Amino acid sequence: MSAQDSTLFSSLDIGQISLPGRLFKTATAETRGTEDGFATDAVTEFYVPIARGGTPLIITGNIYVSRDGKSAPLQLGADNDDKILALSKVVDAVHEQGAKFFAQLNHCGRQVIPPFAQSPEAFSPSNVKDLLTGTRPKALTVPQIQRLVGQFADAAVRCQRAGFDGVQLHAANGYLLSQFLTPYTNRRTDDYGGTIENRTRFIREIIRAIRARLGTDFPVIVKMNGSDSLPLRNGLKTGELVEAAVILQREGIDAVEISVGHYESGFPMVCGTFDLCLRNMLQGSMSYLPPLRRTLLRVFRPLVTLASNLLWKGRQGYNLDFTPQFKRQLTIPVICVGGFRTREAMEAAIRQGKCDAVSAGRAFIADPYLYRHMRDNKPGPRCVDCNACVGHLGAQPAECYHPIVKAEKDAMLARETNVIGERQPSQQAVW
Repeated sequence: MSAQDSTLFSSLDIGQISLPGRLFKTATAETRGTEDGFATDAVTEFYVPIARGGTPLIITGNIYVSRDGKSAPLQLGADNDDKILALSKVVDAVHEQGAKFFAQLNHCGRQVIPPFAQSPEAFSPSNVKDLLTGTRPKALTVPQIQRLVGQFADAAVRCQRAGFDGVQLHAANGYLLSQFLTPYTNRRTDDYGGTIENRTRFIREIIRAIRARLGTDFPVIVKMNGSDSLPLRNGLKTGELVEAAVILQREGIDAVEISVGHYESGFPMVCGTFDLCLRNMLQGSMSYLPPLRRTLLRVFRPLVTLASNLLWKGRQGYNLDFTPQFKRQLTIPVICVGGFRTREAMEAAIRQGKCDAVSAGRAFIADPYLYRHMRDNKPGPRCVDCNACVGHLGAQPAECYHPIVKAEKDAMLARETNVIGERQPSQQAVW
């Protein structure tokens, strides 16, 4: 099938923005900022090849809106006006390649190892300990919640001033906005807890604050779970999350991207194999765990790896288990992330009405020109779901760490660099 006849390469509107295709780059932490959260040339170098490959929409890794919401070193921030100039340089470079660029805004909440993020404490709707990290957060007060609403809106304004085409609110994967949605982590008895209406209040107030500052033409999308995947805990099932999405649609969001799970869930959001992943984690973020947890993980790593390989085997489009329910209830675009590797699987998901678009993270890390290769039916480096990149996230730059795939990627980028160099006009002076 030619690109002209493919649903994957048909246009899609998100708010006021028209995109020429339906395969997007989802958010992955770049780990390329400065310790103070400023964008660097390395961030630009990460995104430019993805944009050059024709990717219609790129979403940044999570950008913290306040210093106490930082989840890892070298994470980008939008917590102060002094970050705007550096962010704008990245945006300009992406725009020069023709891609649209959204900033993902986030607060990590309780999902943090404070020494790793160089943070004194963690916050959440309630003081429920994170069973993975051992972090027990402080429950946010209402004034603190209201301050965070303003900080999210301030960050959105900074991103708009930097030139971003829209923002994504990260309400998935157990981060702060997700923690407010989930009864397991939100045990409040005030206006921010209890009913689903109340548990969406924080996000709704953020959306209203952004709209009040930036109007209705600036796209605001939300990443949220299709399932919390929290067995034996009071996590949300798909039906309840669809109900939350309907409420947020009424509030004026322009699209939803569907993921799955919390940190406590294990690895349902990155199905594959975990030998390299867990080994790398022990050398990175997990080395900052409390001593007992660190020792237990090191001793039982082979068993944890075996169990993870059995429980979360790689397959394409694993969040398509949830997206059809969102499609039936929403009129805004539904984007599905989760293990997509082939054009056939992507096209089938859209053609069958299970989602309006698909997004990928690890596949773009392995092959920045993934979109072009899919469109032109040409081979490129293929992610093998080893999750070595996931193990490094937060500690080392987002990169493919599989030796064979990485070698293919480097060779491809070198060829592309040579081609671009040959196309440059002569710099000789004309007398």
